[in-house]
Amino acid sequence: MTARPSSTTLGALLEQGHRRRTVKQEIRDNLVARLRAGETAFPGIVGFDETVLPELESALLAGHDLVMLGERGQGKTRLMRTIGGLLDEWSPAVDGCEINDDPLEPVCGRCVRLREELGDDLPVRWRHRSERYAEKLATPDTSVGDLVGDVDPVKVAQGRTLGDPETVHYGLVPRSNRGVFGLNELPDLAERIQVALFNVLEERDIQIRGYSLRLPLDLLLVATANPEDYTNRGRIITPLKDRFGAEIRTHYPFEVSDEVALISQEAELVAEVPEHLVEVVARFTRGLRESAAVDQRSGVSARFAIAGAESVAASALRRSARARETDAVARICDVPTVVPTLLGKVEFEMGEEGREREVLDHLLRVAVAETFRDRLVGLDLSGFTDLFAEGAVVETGELVPAADLLQQIGTVPGLSKVLDRLGHGDDASPGEVAAAVEFALEGLHLTRRIDKDTVAGRTVYGA
Repeated sequence: MTARPSSTTLGALLEQGHRRRTVKQEIRDNLVARLRAGETAFPGIVGFDETVLPELESALLAGHDLVMLGERGQGKTRLMRTIGGLLDEWSPAVDGCEINDDPLEPVCGRCVRLREELGDDLPVRWRHRSERYAEKLATPDTSVGDLVGDVDPVKVAQGRTLGDPETVHYGLVPRSNRGVFGLNELPDLAERIQVALFNVLEERDIQIRGYSLRLPLDLLLVATANPEDYTNRGRIITPLKDRFGAEIRTHYPFEVSDEVALISQEAELVAEVPEHLVEVVARFTRGLRESAAVDQRSGVSARFAIAGAESVAASALRRSARARETDAVARICDVPTVVPTLLGKVEFEMGEEGREREVLDHLLRVAVAETFRDRLVGLDLSGFTDLFAEGAVVETGELVPAADLLQQIGTVPGLSKVLDRLGHGDDASPGEVAAAVEFALEGLHLTRRIDKDTVAGRTVYGA
């Protein structure tokens, strides 16, 4: 963060050559500068580079208010919040103004009067870009006063008349003047609230308790909505829908690698989760999004995958604590433990009642098998299969320590190549080696090359 500018009056601001730009001009200029410099304009956004971001950049360059349409957990709110990062780092405002008037062109009655009285001595304060982004989750009980404003009884009690514009207590939208206002779940607003919001954005005035107050707000409005609510159920008044210059559709990651990157970026892991297990969780999530048994209208949020990876790590940490291991490293046996805890995050079709757990278990096995084929395809795993052909039995499970598993498996030809394929070198820890061994065993079972039996939380390969 750069230092706050030193100007404290309008006169000092003018001496420094400050010129007024609208919020949309600020965003346009800063976005163009980042694009020319090859910098990331929307940090932390994964999987939208070729689809959503070009449309968003065009909308911002055009100066359009916009609405983002997408199912839950597609990163709409995260993307909306990054737009505030395109504002100037510091912006001047009239000191003490409730709606953050620009000192060069104040619009509220108080600031206009102060400008006339004080001239170049008009006090100025500086706001960081983080203070210029406001957000509201639209709920059915949201009122006009929340968004637009209402008469303040305290100001009336102080002697002002109801017709005095300064009796108004401004809502979130006017207080977001000279900034970005984000509105989540726009269709949940009652129609009368949508009318009030439209009036502010289109007519540039607010109507409260029988009188109209001219208020030319300068802001960028960004809203989010579920496509079904926005386009089919008629929960958006037509004039407000027409007010948005751009409608941008978001989506879940198209590639497994993007899903893995998203999980790695967002999940707060309390133990080491090898990348092949993160890929299993990612493929599991994608399988749910493609399953006919799952209600795809509600979607399967990216938070499902993030929470899944965090649960896998928690299972590994629990094992390390119970077994007094030094390192907590997740293994394939930790993955099924996420199914009961994540069951409530998925909405199933009506005909699947009673089969929810069965559907999740099946899709999880498919995800493990796909990851096994992707990671270890073409690798000679005869060293493992020969071990079981000789009658060996390996017992593992969520509470079996890595040392016990490795002691049972012994020295296996080809294990070093498995470690290489899974991203571990010669310096792999015992926990990472155990994770690789168990992944190979589970993959061999799912491809029907070795037997497996599960009893009371324990898994026995070669049984």
